[in-house]
Parts: sequence; C-alpha cells; structure tokens
Amino acid sequence: IILPLEWFPLNKPSAGDYFHMAYNVITPFLLLKLIERSPKTLPRSMIYVSIIMFVMGASIHLVGDSVNHRLIFSGYQHHLSVRENPIIKNLKPETLIDSFELLYYYDEYLGHSMWYIPFFLILFIYFTGCFTPVAEESRMPVAALLLVGPSSLYYWYLVTEGQIFILYIFTFFAMMALVMHQKRKGLVLDSNGLFLFYSFIITLLLIAGWVAWLWNDKILRKKYPGVIYIPEPWAFYTLHMNNLH
Repeated sequence: IILPLEWFPLNKPSAGDYFHMAYNVITPFLLLKLIERSPKTLPRSMIYVSIIMFVMGASIHLVGDSVNHRLIFSGYQHHLSVRENPIIKNLKPETLIDSFELLYYYDEYLGHSMWYIPFFLILFIYFTGCFTPVAEESRMPVAALLLVGPSSLYYWYLVTEGQIFILYIFTFFAMMALVMHQKRKGLVLDSNGLFLFYSFIITLLLIAGWVAWLWNDKILRKKYPGVIYIPEPWAFYTLHMNNLH
C-alpha cells in the first residue's frame, strides 16, 4: 500500500510478505523461549506439534494473504464474498471461481485455525505459570505499562482480521477463571501475567469500540451476517478507504 508498486511487482513477494516470512520464523522461536520460562508447560512432544502447526498455518496464511492483497490492485473488494466480486464473476471458465474459493478457505479458515489455536494455547499455558504469593511481584514496570497499548492493538488486529473472536474470548474467560481460582489460594498475577491480562482486557474494549463504530454499516453487515459481527480491517479498507489511496 505504501511503497511504490515498481519496487515490488505483483509477480514477486511484497515488503509485507518479507515481514510475514520473518514473523513465521521469529514468532515460533519466541514462543519456544516463552514456554521454556514457564514453570508449567505441556509435554515436550505436544509443544513441538503445536509449534509445527503454528508454522504451517502461518505459512498457509502467508501465501493466501499475499495473493489476496495483490488482487486489490485488480479491483478485488474484501468487503464482498469471493463470488460477489466483479473481477471474479467474469472469470472463464467458471471453475476458476472454485479455485479462488479454495484459496480463500486455506487463507481464512484452515490457515487461521492452524495458526491461532496453538498460539493462544501456548499463551494460556504460559499464563498459568504467572502467579506468585509475593504481592510486591505483582507490579508492572513503567516500560511494561507503555507496551500494553501496542500489545493490545496487536491482539485487536489478530482477532478482527483473523476472525477468531470465539477463540480469543474463550481464552480470556479461561484466564479470568484461573485468576479467581488462584486468588482463593492466596496467589496473585506477577508482572508478566498482569501484562498479558491487561492486554486482553484492553483488546476487548478495542473490539467493542470497533464493532460499535461500524454497527450500522449495511454493506459490512451483509458480509458478516452471523450473530457475532466483527468486521475485518481489510474489508473496511477496501470499502471506505481504497478510493482515497
């Protein structure tokens, strides 16, 4: 979107793709280091399987996202379904539409599931070890307080763009239940646990604000007709901001 198209032709990876490739390497490495520091963890084989699923899901998403974002330059509109897009309707033979729907399925459903389920599982397992009986350890340093905002914004983007609100809210409820359970034992969250917990709380507020802002958008309502209405930022972009760009 920002860099000139001449720098990254449509038949080559974009700058965002290279960042996504780096993410697919750096994030699983950091998750492994994170779980190493947790006093509570899953069996080693389950950790390995979770990380392998994460990398595979994120890689599937990388390919699907890369193609979908390039379609924007051809007039693809994310606020419409695959078959409702004008450029897709004109494809010949019509069986090509099935191929694009398969790509969308790999990107938005299979890739997201394989990516986010292990991600939130590892975060929750780490969270279970973030309790302490020492009240003095339940304080966040100033640097952590400053990072809560960017962290919450990151989770907001994961939940809205990834359409994983159910997974997020169940993880959040499990965290709340664990906090109340540990409190009965005289344990409180340490600084790391508070950082994660506050990030999830602010994320929920950001999601609520996002939904309230777009509540009466009839076009997005049509794209997301279910009980849980959480529009994707990319759909909002192609609907309301693409012409400005």
